[in-house]
Parts: sequence; structure tokens; C-alpha cells
Amino acid sequence: MAAEVQRMNAMQIQPILVALRRHRVATSLIVLQVALTLMIVSNALFIVQTRWVHLSRPTGTDEAHLFVIRNEWVGKLDVAQVDARMRADLATLRSMPGVRDAFASEAYPLEGGWGLLAGVRRQPQQTQRPQFSIVYFADEHALDTLGISLLAGRNFRADEIGSLGPYDRVAPAVVIITRDLAYKLFPDGSALGKTVYLVGGPTTIIGIVDVLQGPYAGSTTRTIDEDSILVPARLADPAGAVYLVRARPGELPALLQAAPAALLANNRLRVINPDGVITLAEARAGGYATDRGVAIAMGVACVLLLLATAGGIVGLSSFWVSQRRRQIGIRRALGATRRHILRYFQVENFLIVSGGIVLGALFGVAANLMLMKYWELPRMPLWVLGMGALLLWLLGQVAVFGPARRAAAVPPIEATRAV
Repeated sequence: MAAEVQRMNAMQIQPILVALRRHRVATSLIVLQVALTLMIVSNALFIVQTRWVHLSRPTGTDEAHLFVIRNEWVGKLDVAQVDARMRADLATLRSMPGVRDAFASEAYPLEGGWGLLAGVRRQPQQTQRPQFSIVYFADEHALDTLGISLLAGRNFRADEIGSLGPYDRVAPAVVIITRDLAYKLFPDGSALGKTVYLVGGPTTIIGIVDVLQGPYAGSTTRTIDEDSILVPARLADPAGAVYLVRARPGELPALLQAAPAALLANNRLRVINPDGVITLAEARAGGYATDRGVAIAMGVACVLLLLATAGGIVGLSSFWVSQRRRQIGIRRALGATRRHILRYFQVENFLIVSGGIVLGALFGVAANLMLMKYWELPRMPLWVLGMGALLLWLLGQVAVFGPARRAAAVPPIEATRAV
């Protein structure tokens, strides 16, 4: 049975090609439409996939229970005064019912705008480009506040925490780094206990954590965004401070109101705007809003383009059925069954769509190379083109099925009617 079907399909291809050559313009337009659809849909779906992977990245923290308070100081303050106020604020926050822990830093994961970068070198006089990383100022409470665990090494001690002004050089004696940064600095896995060099001088790696995402939510790659370094210091900036607070289960909603009120009660010479109190879940939604919007827009564009292509196939097939009624009737009169007529139009559609897929694959690769050059996107894997081709083949068969059924329903009597 399978051999018979293959033989019948082979016999049909020659007259199909002859018929298509007689309608070069219409055929070429559908082939071009399929090619452009494959080019756009494959690249769009690849962008959607990269965006989805990007916005699904874990921060490595206990996002469900973390919130941030952005505090601005009022009045002229020196570094010592700011440091004293920060100590008092942290003591107030840590003593509140429902608070598990808290610490102060200059930024937080998914902040979406600001972060301090530091070049990390393995040698003091290294001439090669340093490994850039994102700096988080932290203390002995930072790991528990963030909800991250050490893979190796130890936490900071209270006596190792210093105080830095906004223009002081970062020169810690010890640091904690993420696993990604450790691997890039020491691919053999021996980062713990090693000495590396920041702009302020040498420092020793005393701990390694798994993942701690940086504040640059819009970063399209993991090149820097997950290479983080924890520096044992409080940044006593007279402009303000960022407090990260981890709530106990079920206490987060109440603390969003109570924690800022407690800070104001502690010292009213400050400004805490309502939009400066934000949960990490809200930070994720805001930080990835652009990625989410791009993914949705690309998805909608793909659906509309596929519907337009399907409409073109239906329209062309319906037109050809109306033009070929007498020829179909003749074939029916000569013994062709409805299944033969149906298969004829399905094979014809398959050949047209296949021609568009071959051309579209070339267009798709060329478009991806341009996106790689101008938009720094990664190379599109070939399976994306394969999925797009399969989708178009299925779409073509579904679109042609209705006109093909109408063609198969043409009675043999049509052969006796005048043209």
C-alpha cells in the first residue's frame, strides 16, 4: 500500500510542476510569502526563546521574602555621622518582629539601573583585561538576608566590616565571590583562599556562593550579570542608603508599612518615598518588563504573520479550484477518486511550501547573522529553522484542506460543461 501511494505521488508531481509553471506569478508570490514568513517567524521565535530564558533566570536570593527600602538623608552629614545612622537603622530593622535579618548595600538584584563594577586581576601587574564583576557592599548579615548559602569557605566576621565613603578606594582584605566568577578566575576550581587584586590592592577569597544576580536586569547575557563579589563594608554615602530586609514567612505585607515607619521614628531627618519601598518580586516584574513586552509583541507578530500566510494559501488554492473545475471533472470522469484529487492539491501545496522553506532558510540565516552583528544576539540554532519549517508545512496542509475537499467534491459531469 505504501509503495502504491509513493508511485501515485510520483506520477502526480510532473503534472503539478507543469501546472505551477503556467501560474508562475501566483506561485512565486506564495513561495516568497512562505520564505519571508519562515525568516521572520524563526528569528522572532528565537528572540522570544532567548527573552524567556533571560527573564526566568533566578537571582539566587529568597525573592519571596525580600524587600528593599531606599533611604535618602536630609542635611549635611559626614561619613562618620552617616555610618552611625546606618548602624542604628540596621539595629532597629533587625529587632523588629517579623524581620529575619537586614543589611545595607548600594544596590540590589534586579534593581534595573545602578551598580558598581570592579576589575578583578589574578596578578598585580596583569596586562590582560581584568575580569569585571558587580560589587555588593555587605556585612556578616548579608548572606542570611539574601537567603544564599556558601558553597565553600566562610562568612564575614563582624571585625572585618569597614566603613567607606563614596569616594574611598575599595581595598578589602577579604571578599566572597560567586561560583561563576570563581570559575572564570580559576578554571581549575581552586579559587578559595587565593589572592586576587582589586583597584585598591590584594584581597583574599574566603567564600564562594552559588548565584547572586546583579542589578542589571536588562543585561542580555550572563557575561557580567552573574559575576558578583561581596565586599565587607558599609557604604556611608551622605546621599542615602539601600536597606535589604528579609521577612519571616507571612510577615512581608505588614513589614512593608512597619519598617519605613520604624526608621522614621528612629530618625526623621530622612526621606523614604513610597516607590522606594519595593519587594524583589516587584523588582523582577519591573526589571524584566521590556523583555516580557518584546516576547509578547514577537509572539503576536508571529501569529498574525502565520494567519496571513495561511490566508494566502487558502485564497490561492480556492482560486485554482474555481479555475480548474473542468479539468478536475475530466480527471474524475477518467477514474480519479476524491482521495486522488485531495492528494493532488496536498502534494501541490507541499511543493510550494517546500520551495518557500528552502528560500526562507537562507533568508533566516542571513537575518540572524545581521542580528548577531548589530544587536549582539547569539547564533540561532538550526533546530529553530526546522521547527519553523515543520510549522509551515503543517499550516500549509491545514490551509489547503478546505479548498482541496471542495475540489474533490467536483462531480464528473463538470467535464461536459463548456469552458
